Amino acid sequence: MGLIKAAMGAADGVMADQWKEFLYCDSLDKDTLAAKGQKRTSSRGRSSNTSGEDNIITKGSVIVVNEGQCMMIVEQGKVVEICAEPGEYIYDSSTEPTVFGGDLASDLKAVFRNMGKRFTFGGDAPKDQRVYYFNTKEIMGNKYGTPQSIQFETMIGPYMLNVNIRCFGEYSYRIANPILFYTNVCSNFDTVYERSEIDSQLKSELLTALQPAFGRIAAKGIRYTQLINYTKDIRNELSEELSEDWGKKRGIEIVSFGVSSVKAEEEDERRIKEIQDSAIMSNPDMRAGRLATATADAMRTAAGNEAGMGGAFGFMGMGMAGQMGAGAMGAFGQGAPSQGNPLTPPMQQAPASQQAAPPQAQAVWTCSCGHAGNAGKFCEECGKPQPKPASDGWTCSCGTVNKGKFCMECGAKKPAGEPLYRCDKCGWEPKDPKHPPKFCPECGDPFDESDKQ
Repeated sequence: MGLIKAAMGAADGVMADQWKEFLYCDSLDKDTLAAKGQKRTSSRGRSSNTSGEDNIITKGSVIVVNEGQCMMIVEQGKVVEICAEPGEYIYDSSTEPTVFGGDLASDLKAVFRNMGKRFTFGGDAPKDQRVYYFNTKEIMGNKYGTPQSIQFETMIGPYMLNVNIRCFGEYSYRIANPILFYTNVCSNFDTVYERSEIDSQLKSELLTALQPAFGRIAAKGIRYTQLINYTKDIRNELSEELSEDWGKKRGIEIVSFGVSSVKAEEEDERRIKEIQDSAIMSNPDMRAGRLATATADAMRTAAGNEAGMGGAFGFMGMGMAGQMGAGAMGAFGQGAPSQGNPLTPPMQQAPASQQAAPPQAQAVWTCSCGHAGNAGKFCEECGKPQPKPASDGWTCSCGTVNKGKFCMECGAKKPAGEPLYRCDKCGWEPKDPKHPPKFCPECGDPFDESDKQ
């Protein structure tokens, strides 16, 4: 009876698997990474293909691939076909024969051979054929947040500081190599493989890779407050850091990496603020600007105070603030030159020889009495005053500078080679009587021979 039952089971199973299947996959949502293919049957009971094996694909069956999907056929645990191009395909490489192949004689021989093979396995099919569909679209909305602070080296002016930061945001990834994903991640699953089964592992590895990725970003001179502007650089650094575990092992790659907020710890922010304030107070210009702002605020406060002596006390406080500010400016070095940006390295001080020019030697003059080397306003020998420059008139032999035709000291006549000019219309005299302008600036009369004295 056992042999008869096995023979009947083999015949019944082979005949049930003669129908060709139409295999497809419904739309894969953002939470589904992979799903097993479905055989279409009529919902109204018109289909006769209801008794076939689930994991048997008849030769000549139709398989449909949609956009954003990658189809994979696994036979006897081995990947035999893969296709990521949308369209309809006929599977003609199956080892399960059918009488509907077009050549009835050869098809019948293959069917009877298959019956004999199944008979040796008690009537069951000794094979397993499955169709899987993988979601190749971008998987978005993966939130992350650093539970522990991450050290980030940042430059504050000339100072290198280690700042402990926390960052939050979202990232996205996609399945770039379905074969690696099937082989090393999901393997032989029943119906669907959800993202929730791998999310925690991916997030943990991502946060671990953030530390070295941020280290390379900091080496480029990017401050932690600017990380939100360099998300593409962070994505590239993470891809490089995770290429071994994600790309080469699981067939997954990062598509985008977003930073919602970056915040340093309060102690580090306070330390940065102190450094910035110290740098500002070390710059004379910015220090004076801050003092002027404080003085203006004190004046506005005093002017708006209507309670008796409030205004007077306000101005007293303003004076005290000014004295304290002046003392602070003296302590920092009021006369120091401006350094521009206070957070840039200080410039080297110029040598003392370049800061102050040596005093020039005082000019000496020779008196009309013949005594030379006089340095004061009067002659050391005879006491005569130092004569004025010749540009103010003509110098007499007695040493007196005159502007008229005769010396006002001794009455000597002006030499013929000493012409002096004076406007004959308005009486205007040029500063240099020997070299007048072309026209009088007062009346416009041209200077000519008639203006000579």
